[in-house]
Amino acid sequence: MTEKLQKVLANHGMGSRREMERWIEQGRVSVNGTVAKLGDRVDVTAQIRVDGHMVSRTTEAPVCRVLMYNKPEGELCTRIDPEGRSTVFDRLPTISQGRWIAVGRLDINTSGLLLFTNDGELANRLMHPRCKVEREYAVRIFGEVTPKALQLLRKGVQLEDGLARFTTIKPRQSSDDESINNWFNVTLEEGRNREVRRLWETQDCQVSRLIRVRYGPIELQKRLPQGAWVELPLSDVNALRNMVQLPAENESMVDERQTKLDHARLSRMRRSVKKHKIRKERVHQRRQF
Repeated sequence: MTEKLQKVLANHGMGSRREMERWIEQGRVSVNGTVAKLGDRVDVTAQIRVDGHMVSRTTEAPVCRVLMYNKPEGELCTRIDPEGRSTVFDRLPTISQGRWIAVGRLDINTSGLLLFTNDGELANRLMHPRCKVEREYAVRIFGEVTPKALQLLRKGVQLEDGLARFTTIKPRQSSDDESINNWFNVTLEEGRNREVRRLWETQDCQVSRLIRVRYGPIELQKRLPQGAWVELPLSDVNALRNMVQLPAENESMVDERQTKLDHARLSRMRRSVKKHKIRKERVHQRRQF
């Protein structure tokens, strides 16, 4: 029995299949002492190395885990930033096997729901356009939005990378009747780069704030502080796995009875976020001198 090399690496939490394919193309992966190439297949006896380091081939697959993270504006969706800016990986918990993989990206000026998993195949399917996983955003538009603009955005407009549209657009009532901003909840079934912003820009509409509030069946917990994370219980993990046709997970690292964000837990989260922010500011100040 053999499997594609990129699938084996992704299943061991090294990254998404696409990322593993790039690593193979870059010559970073070897199999039994020979530099690998795209299309290679391996069996359970193959010795795989990445950047010279042996990949553990334990027969027992790690438990599939998923984190919900409330990304603040100003954080980058990258593991390391040469300029020392904050990234979405900075505050995540350590993991004993594999690594956390971001399910999609949010640009630096977008906040809200970002999922992480240690299961490369799950991450790959949740991001793949063929699975049509619905994303929902709350978006604030500066100025007037005409009915014609909304009609065109639902029907579809041509972007530089192809036709795109919102599957739904729902106006939200503003608490300030005098405000010149308009809030909408929009959904789409793909995650192209800056797609929400680019769609609105085709109608000369300026996005002044953008928040992702849902990814597939998972909604951002309203009480989760920005910069904090919570691990999803088994029921939510399997809801994600089911929608992309993956078998159910039988184990979990969390107790569903302990997932409620009570006052004590929220206080600990806020203190942790504040300490991390102070620490990053001190590091940034030292870099300037």
